This record gives sequence, structure tokens and C-alpha cells, in this order.
Amino acid sequence: MPWVVALTIASLLAVIVSIGFGVRETKRRKELEAKLALLLSQNAKDQLTDRLTGLLSLEGFESALTGRADKADSAGGSFCVIYLALDELGMINDGFGREKAEKLLVATAEILKTITGEQAAVCRINGGEFAFYVSGGINIGQDVAQKLCRRMEQSIQIGAAIMTATCSIGISAYPEHGAHQNLLSFAALAMRTVKLAGGSDFCVYDVHMGTNMRDQVSLLLDLRKALELGQFELYFQPKVDSETLQFTAAEALLRWHHPEKGFVSPGVFIPIAEKYGLMGPIGRWVIAEACTKAANWKSRGLRMRVAVNISGYQMREDDLMEYIESTIEQHGIAPNRFTCEITESVAMEDTKVTQQTFEKMGRAGFHVSIDDFGTGYSSLATLRKLPAAELKIDRAFVTDLEANEDARSIAHSIVSLGKTLKLRVVAEGIETVGQCEILVQMGCDELQGYLFAMPMPAEQLEEMAFDASSNKSKDFRASLYSSTLMQGLN
Repeated sequence: MPWVVALTIASLLAVIVSIGFGVRETKRRKELEAKLALLLSQNAKDQLTDRLTGLLSLEGFESALTGRADKADSAGGSFCVIYLALDELGMINDGFGREKAEKLLVATAEILKTITGEQAAVCRINGGEFAFYVSGGINIGQDVAQKLCRRMEQSIQIGAAIMTATCSIGISAYPEHGAHQNLLSFAALAMRTVKLAGGSDFCVYDVHMGTNMRDQVSLLLDLRKALELGQFELYFQPKVDSETLQFTAAEALLRWHHPEKGFVSPGVFIPIAEKYGLMGPIGRWVIAEACTKAANWKSRGLRMRVAVNISGYQMREDDLMEYIESTIEQHGIAPNRFTCEITESVAMEDTKVTQQTFEKMGRAGFHVSIDDFGTGYSSLATLRKLPAAELKIDRAFVTDLEANEDARSIAHSIVSLGKTLKLRVVAEGIETVGQCEILVQMGCDELQGYLFAMPMPAEQLEEMAFDASSNKSKDFRASLYSSTLMQGLN
């Protein structure tokens, strides 16, 4: 410990002073001086080295960076500073324990040394964050970053555990980005920009990133208060039966009314909420609010299935299922009328907690939908084990249906797979009659998109369902109303 070293040095100094200059004590004094010099040298070395990984410490890297900049100034040339952060270190620490997380850091250090070489001056800054420099311009830095991203996406064996730890990387360059004293902070800023966008990628520093980051921080601070200030609202987009084009269900979509910015896109604030641990309380509010609206519809005689998006963060919560079950019971909603929409990438996560959540969903009788299907890397064996009731074709393939043969082939394959596994198939993002006709011919069960209805507040959807002038069941399946038998909704 630093204070122990300091105390030892102080004690040795005191002894040296007390010995004086007597002839008989000269040898003793020299021995103590040599020991003091060794301690001072060792202490300086410890300050420049990271104990866990053996890499440079931040102080050591800054010293090496200054030397590299001096060399560039005198001999010409350029170099890049690369800042790397592990994306899932916190989750690995929670799931596997501190010892495994530390071994992952050591393994990452070895990977960095292997890829960058001995001249890169690799350092560990703190936690799962590392930095180093490489000679050459931005294109060289990008090549190295790409190699690291690909390598970190591969499995790493830590004892008996197999881990995959993606990373976010930022790059700054000298002399393009100015004084070398700013390069590390610029590269860190670029790395955080990647993290906010979802991680597992790299980018080069841009002068506008500082402004963008301030905007992100400001938005984060506002997001923390949005829930308690009642700035969130649920909109609902109906799903229609492909044969009758009648409304059969509705998906709950979160909207944020910012007091100054107006509507903030979910694509902007949802990644921030997931990144900074806000998705838990926000996700629970969505579940409770969706159940409240569905209960209101039911009290008026409209029993329509409601769908809620469940994030990867929520899937890893131990008590998610207990919360959903207690909430739907409180509002008198049958489990099979509550749809949990889970993206394909989350559904394929081979983690113990995620798989346990799926098992609980199956036992509870929830209607489970695999969302954004076709964009991930599904294992057919894994898909068969999930308690899913439907597949939802990603809107990217629907958008290109009329013009792109590949998109049609993928959509057709998803429909065929769904039929083989006895799953309903839903297509979202439908905006044209041509897209609708193609999907109906393929055999899709349900359709969703602007062609049929825009997302709308719950009250507006309720008005549509009970507007006397619309003959009540004109656009809604008759079996949704309590005045008729509850047949055909599955």
C-alpha cells in the first residue's frame, strides 16, 4: 500500500539522519541509503504499472505519450491514440463474480499486447478501460480498431466459463486533433459516443462530439426526472388480421413529451435509459400503464390483447415475471391477452437469467412474440425451445418487399419457418398496399403499420372502438367485444 511505502521511506530517512557521519557507521549508512534508493525506485515503478494486468498505469501512459509526441515533432510522422472499453464488464462481474471479471481483464490485456505489439505502450486506465497508441494515421488506427472489435467478439475461455465481451473503441490522431495532452480525452469521448449508440464498434473523434455529448448528458438528466414528472405516455398501434383487415390487438409504444424539445424519439432515449440503468423503472411503468389502459377498455366491453416490448435489461431482472404476474392479476387481465415482445437478439442470449425468464413466461401462459425477426442469428434448436407464440418480421424486410427480391425471399422464409413451428407470423412497418398484398399472399397472420393506423393515444383507440357511427365492430373484430362470444382471438 502507498502509505506503507511512504512510512518505510520516512523511517529510513530518520535512521540515516540519526546515524551521523561517524567512521564506524559509514558502512551502515551506505547500506541504508542503497535500500532507500531501491524503495524509491520500486515505488516509482509501481506508480507507472497496473498491478492486475502488468500494463502501464495512466501515469505511465501519459509519460510515454509525451515521449511519443516529442518524437513525432522532431522526426515527423503521426500516431493514433486508441481508447477501448469492454461493453459487458459490469454484467460479467454481476453474473460470474469479481474473480472471473478480473481474469477477463487480464485476458484482454494479453489480446491488446498481441495485436498492438511491444511499441504500443498499452495501459489500463481503470475498470474495463484501456488505451494505447499506434504509429500511423487515422486509417491505421481504424484497421487496428477493426481487428480488436472482431477479436473481442470471439469467445474467450476463462477457466470453465466461455465468455464474449464486445468493446467500444474511440480513436484520436496526432497531429490532426491538436495537442497530445488532449488526445486521450478525445479518444475517450469518441468511445463513449460508440457506447451510447449500443457499443461493439469504433469511431474517430470529431470536433462536434463534445457538443453532442453535452446534449446526451443533458438529455440523461432530464430523463431521470421524466418518470416522476409524468412526461411519459403510451401510444397504441393496432394489429390487423390479414384476412379480414379487422383490428385484433395493439402494441404499446412509449412516448416522451419533453417540456422543451417536444416529442423525443424512443430511438434516442431508450438506448440512454438502457445504458444508465433507467430501463428498469421505465419498463415497469410501461407494463403497469399498458395494463391500466387494457383494464379500462375491458371495463367498457373491449377485450383486446395488448403487447409490450420487453428489453434485454428487463429480461435479466430476477423478479420481472413476478412483477408482470402481479400487475396483470391486479387489473384482471388474462395472461394469454398480454403479449411480451422480445427482440430476436435478446431471445437468443444464452444466459441463465434470460432463459429462466423465458421458462417462467411459458409456465405463466403469456403470449410471447419474437420481435425484429430476421436481423439476428437464430438457432433453430433454441427457437424451438422458447415458449413463443409468434414471429414478427423486421420492418427492414417489409420496407424493401416491392423492390428487392432478397427481402421477399427472407420474408417468405420467415413465414414458412413460422408455419413449420406452428407460430403465428406478424409483419410490421407496412405502408403500402403492395406490401400488404405480398404479405397476405405469403400467408402472414397479422399486419401492422401506417397503412392501417398510426400509433395513437389509448383514448383515441377507445373512441374508434365505440364510435356509434362506425357500427361499433366495423374495424374491430367482433369477438373482441364482451357482447359476443370470445372466439377467433388466438
